[in-house]
Amino acid sequence: MPHEIDIYVGTMIRQTRRLRGMSQKQLANEIGIKFQQVQKYEAGANRVSASRLWQIANVLEMPLVELFPAADGPETGPTELSPAETRLLLAYRGCDSAGQNAINRVVEGVNALLPASAE
Repeated sequence: MPHEIDIYVGTMIRQTRRLRGMSQKQLANEIGIKFQQVQKYEAGANRVSASRLWQIANVLEMPLVELFPAADGPETGPTELSPAETRLLLAYRGCDSAGQNAINRVVEGVNALLPASAE
């Protein structure tokens, strides 16, 4: 059975890879493995070696430490973004600053309409 830290790390790899708009095959090619191995890493089924973690973090352009939970361990796993949330974030990142500002105003307007407990 996978350890909770392995599952957490795999989830962070998957989430970050998706946010970068990268497929499992693209990540695998960049680090010199088969995409099936990336699937196993992301599921927490196979542990990722330190050197492979370093490669993955470099390809995903993220600090290695961001793949891990806080030092006191994960209280819960990382929140996985839904496909719709991922598309929304990628679209936001693809906008220029004027577009991002417009989206921010829409979000602020929606938040203003929500009950205080929903925020």
